[in-house]
Amino acid sequence: MDENFDIVIAGGGLVGNCLALALKNTGLKIAVIEANSRLQQQQSGAGDRALALGAGTVQLLEQLGVWAAVAHVAAPIKQIHVSDRGHFGKTRLSAKQQNVDALGYVITARALEQSAADQLAACNINYFYETRVAGLISSEEAVFVNLRTHDGSTINLTAKLLVGADGGQSSVRQLLGIDQVVTEYGQTALVTTVQSSLPHDNTAYERFTAFGPMALLPVGPRLMAVVWTRSHEQAEALMAGGEAEFLDELQACFGYRLGALKLVAPRRAFPLNLIRAKQMLSERALIIGNATHQLHPVAGQGFNLSIRDVAELAEMLIQQNQSGDIGDPAFLQAYAKQRQADHDKTIGFTNSLVHLFSNQNLALAALRNTGLTMLDHLPTLKRTLAKHAMGLARRLPEMGG
Repeated sequence: MDENFDIVIAGGGLVGNCLALALKNTGLKIAVIEANSRLQQQQSGAGDRALALGAGTVQLLEQLGVWAAVAHVAAPIKQIHVSDRGHFGKTRLSAKQQNVDALGYVITARALEQSAADQLAACNINYFYETRVAGLISSEEAVFVNLRTHDGSTINLTAKLLVGADGGQSSVRQLLGIDQVVTEYGQTALVTTVQSSLPHDNTAYERFTAFGPMALLPVGPRLMAVVWTRSHEQAEALMAGGEAEFLDELQACFGYRLGALKLVAPRRAFPLNLIRAKQMLSERALIIGNATHQLHPVAGQGFNLSIRDVAELAEMLIQQNQSGDIGDPAFLQAYAKQRQADHDKTIGFTNSLVHLFSNQNLALAALRNTGLTMLDHLPTLKRTLAKHAMGLARRLPEMGG
């Protein structure tokens, strides 16, 4: 087995596989390291989570060849309805008004992961399942990566660049000694799926309540994925109680705009924090996706931000490979600087929404609701907001997959 590579990607989930796909036709020798087996990935409960994809993200997935196989199971978002519970303010965005087929799409993570893995299986890329990065050492010329397999054996690889795309508990980040800044929201996300007695007309609802935001996203005929934010104590009580009590409280928070709601999936709970790595790189190693940032789910920006990490890194690597060293620390620093503005802007936006709409100060409530109402009647501002919601407010990178 050849143990010398241009790029070693730690993490064979959606982010890591998309990066490998973006680089598949570049001539770069690539290895992907995944801690789980393919079967474990397919059966993981995390695959059930609904991802809200902006139109810009869909364009990037189309470039990779991932979207065509799953477009038929994705639910288009034709309208977005934003409201503040107990107050008058609301804003509505429409795909028709923006002259697009959809403002975005909702799809399960599993469907995208399956498509990306299937695409990658047909490529000439070395894939190491049930294998973990156990150690690494960088020199001026290469990074040396020690792998540990499920049976305890070891493999040693060398590469010009190591990319950590191995999620929130990133082994690469920990081995590099990169610290995180954690901001606790004091909130838990309750996640499930409901069936509505009235049609949702492919409308995504973002409803702000005194306890935190609530999102209902269309995933099928009269089916809505729910991401419901409550305090830790409230979430614990709602999870400990029966389904009837849970549904009664959910219905009271959302109202009867979609008629009666019925639970059709298990309830899950996830504590919410804003987590950012203090840096993105160290010598010949780089971290991307959730290894770098984990966001509050309000506005559904997490995966959209991660796929932009992938797209921009792929575009820059393709250019760098034509004339330079893809692991050059100066090049990696340029990438990190390039991504910083997008990270700061997206994270700042979601963080501000959480604090603005979880604050029940009467003066602030009046101000934000006046703003929502004015926005609903200003076409130019609505177009700008729609572009941001679709991920089309900035130039999309070109990937070489």
